[in-house]
Amino acid sequence: MTGLALALVLASAGLHTTWNFLAKRIRAEAHDAWLFTALSAIIYAPLALGVIAVQRPVIGARELLFMAGTAVLHTAYFLLLLGGYRAGGLSLVYPLARGTGPLLSTVAAILLLGERPSPLALTGASLIGISIFVLTWSPRASGGQGSSRAIVYALLTGGMIALYTLWDKYAVSAVGIHPIILEWGGGIGRGLLLAPLAAAHWPSVRARLRTHPREIVGVAVLSPLAYIMVLTALVFAPVSYVAPLREVSILIGAVVGTRFLAEGDVTRRWSAAAVMACGVVLLSVG
Repeated sequence: MTGLALALVLASAGLHTTWNFLAKRIRAEAHDAWLFTALSAIIYAPLALGVIAVQRPVIGARELLFMAGTAVLHTAYFLLLLGGYRAGGLSLVYPLARGTGPLLSTVAAILLLGERPSPLALTGASLIGISIFVLTWSPRASGGQGSSRAIVYALLTGGMIALYTLWDKYAVSAVGIHPIILEWGGGIGRGLLLAPLAAAHWPSVRARLRTHPREIVGVAVLSPLAYIMVLTALVFAPVSYVAPLREVSILIGAVVGTRFLAEGDVTRRWSAAAVMACGVVLLSVG
């Protein structure tokens, strides 16, 4: 992996953890995803239109199809993630979702993209699997109904991460869609998909913007920016390197959840996150 790709993915990990922390802190509901997305589309419109004006990219039926697919996959991801945050703590949902994502992405890259990770990388994938078991299986974590729901949401979110990673990798590297255009176009599609949900909860949407403007704008700015960095790295780096390296944010998420959100079971969660991070490192260098 080049130094540029490494820097982009590491910076993205920090931004990704930050917006997840903001969403968790305000206990964001599913209809809030529309508010995040709508504001993002407005904020990033000048940048996207500038890219279109300067580079004049081809945006035909194929490109629109991939933007639509991105919109569907990321909408599902957002709704599943927010559902997990309502059911459980950040330091449970975030590491589990972000840990299963690269594991599934690596398997899919082997089967579908013909990538061949080394034994060292496969060892890293095994460590991620072990850390997921340690993180989720305990009397305290698995005994309550809320925790069980959170685990299900987190695993589904991880699956969605793998799906959109492979889809978007193909979009930016094979189809040639500019990362900013893909994220912005996909964001407009997400806004359209989520509009009925927002309309049904319009008073709550307005109240959320009034009571938590900083968090809402923070998510709207940081979420697309973090993913644009990842998409840029995916243009010239393999999925089996980028996807695992993103999960440096696992440790950041565990620290945030236990230190700033007062979530319990600190030792087990930090230990599992540390093992998961070791697995990610092995995947990256392998």
